[in-house]
Amino acid sequence: MRKKTLFIFGVILWPFVAMAQQDSVSLSTVEVVAPTPARHVGATSEVQTLDKDDLKQLGIDNVADAVKRFAGVCVKDYGGIGGMKTVSIHNLGAHHTALVYDGLAVSNTQAGQVDVGRYDTGNLESLSLSIGDEDNLMLSARQYAAAGTLSLVTERPSFKGSRNWSMRTNINGGMFGLVSPSMMYAQKLGLRTVASVYGKFTHADGKYPFTLHNGKLRTREHRYNSDINAWRAEANVYHTFVDSSRLEAKVNYYYSQRGLPGTVILYANPSDERLWDEEFFAQASYHRRLSEVWQLVARFKYTHSWNRYRDWGSQYAHGVRTDVNRQDEYYGSATLGWNIVRGLDFALAEDLSHNVLKNNVYVNISYDVPRPTRWTSITAMAAKWRYGRLKLNGNLAYTFVKEHVEVGDAPDDKKRFTPSISLNIRPFRYQQFYVRAMWKNTFRVPTFNDLYYRRLGNINLRPELAREYSLGLTWNTHYKAMRYLTVTVDGYYNDVKDKIVAFPSMYVWRMANYGKAEIMGIDLTLGSQVDLAERWNMKGSASATWQRAVDKTKKTSRTYNNMLPYTPRWSGSGSLVLTTPYLNIAYSVAMQGSRYSMGQNLPEYRMPAFWEHSITIGRDFKLNRCVVHTQIKLENLTNEQYDIIKYYPMPGRQFMATVGVEL
Repeated sequence: MRKKTLFIFGVILWPFVAMAQQDSVSLSTVEVVAPTPARHVGATSEVQTLDKDDLKQLGIDNVADAVKRFAGVCVKDYGGIGGMKTVSIHNLGAHHTALVYDGLAVSNTQAGQVDVGRYDTGNLESLSLSIGDEDNLMLSARQYAAAGTLSLVTERPSFKGSRNWSMRTNINGGMFGLVSPSMMYAQKLGLRTVASVYGKFTHADGKYPFTLHNGKLRTREHRYNSDINAWRAEANVYHTFVDSSRLEAKVNYYYSQRGLPGTVILYANPSDERLWDEEFFAQASYHRRLSEVWQLVARFKYTHSWNRYRDWGSQYAHGVRTDVNRQDEYYGSATLGWNIVRGLDFALAEDLSHNVLKNNVYVNISYDVPRPTRWTSITAMAAKWRYGRLKLNGNLAYTFVKEHVEVGDAPDDKKRFTPSISLNIRPFRYQQFYVRAMWKNTFRVPTFNDLYYRRLGNINLRPELAREYSLGLTWNTHYKAMRYLTVTVDGYYNDVKDKIVAFPSMYVWRMANYGKAEIMGIDLTLGSQVDLAERWNMKGSASATWQRAVDKTKKTSRTYNNMLPYTPRWSGSGSLVLTTPYLNIAYSVAMQGSRYSMGQNLPEYRMPAFWEHSITIGRDFKLNRCVVHTQIKLENLTNEQYDIIKYYPMPGRQFMATVGVEL
């Protein structure tokens, strides 16, 4: 696999090196001066963003930790540096959230959930969360079909003066054996082509202490089998043609080996499970304005992923169980945009993907390996209309899924239309005050695991259906030393039916469409920045969510009208950053209210609320032609002992330090 990866790296990047020799137009640089929160105040749906300066000042080096600061988001964290982390918006489930990396979706057809914990922020320009549809029509059809999108945007290379290269190195170290060096290098390959490479290695033993409660008795224990070694490498090439069209290419490689610490039950911490992950993907996107009214975006992506799970125990025939899975995806997308008349735009998007799963796991009742393949076609038509102070967006997506298996029966074809509409209106001409509303239908197709996994799979599953409704207010202003003050309030109601859950049958558990949920809530965000004096400023942000997510499956059930597992009524976060010529000081806090670990809201399943406080202090020094960045961070100041997922304890107080050099 590693030889194949190096070969594909070379094949993809070589044409760009050749193109770099024939150029006459330089790449242009655009400086964005609008504050990040103010850029989305006029959006028709909820959009929250963190840029690279926010991430740096708060000392956030992982996408999962960044997303926890958004309103309306539930991050399931299975503890430890190597624990899996998934993102769910408005409690619809992680399967309904699309992760998009530089315009192309990241997928996992086998499990349906993407582990965002493997993505770091070291080479990101920004990350944003859109709940509903974005105002940009030139999206892929996959994005139109998703309930919400978490978008990662890679940092574009920048160069100082006449220098045609730049470099940045960092090393991050901390408690529990954490060591994580990284490097980013960028080079001009001509007047119209630039390239960058990024690499990072992370090691941690994960042996953090935690308090174990057994009635009134408390003991101090340590987490074991929570270690990780992870490598990540990425290369990007950006080329601008003479006609101003753009081609962007990316190759990315990730490999990790980690322990799976398992649950902590009384004094047993016996997990021996290990997991190896490897993923390679290559993607390219082409952007061209065909005329004054027509534009085109074409995308292509190939992904190969491999993982191996191993567990030892006397319950296995040979004392060990080994599962190996290989996935391949071929994905193509094209979006054609048309500016019909002034104020009216139209777009047509088509996505086609082919997924293949191969494994050594006996996955159905007859103990045969079906080796499934899946073809997915998504077609989306979208329109945007602007008239005066009114903006109206609408789209209709059609999804068609067909599967083939080598052994056994294949499930029926899946097909469905999913409409969406959103709008905002600016009632007052001279005020940045907006009223917005959104309605969106989405559905998720059963994953390969849902359909085929061991005796659990069920090929008769129907897609899970979801409907989203929201109504919100946004306001942005500024006054003298206050650069901006942005406030957003959004109320929402969702209902989900035909939920895909594991359901007990006569002798074994099986996947089934058994479940209906009703979710309502309010998201609140606040952001502001104030200039205190020359080179002194204060920036603050806060987000809060109140929600009520309850089971509506069956009135005679013991879980009817009970809160869904791991859905707190209240959650929120806040940060305050003081920037001075001497030090940058940041304080942040994140909280979750009480919640239940099971569908029945009994006292023994209740998990207490928690607050996690952190402080970051940093300073940049200029030394000749380079900038030295230093930062220290103390997480969980109060040493709060808590679980996000029951029996998966999170680390207590921990210290980290970062030193970096930028040339």
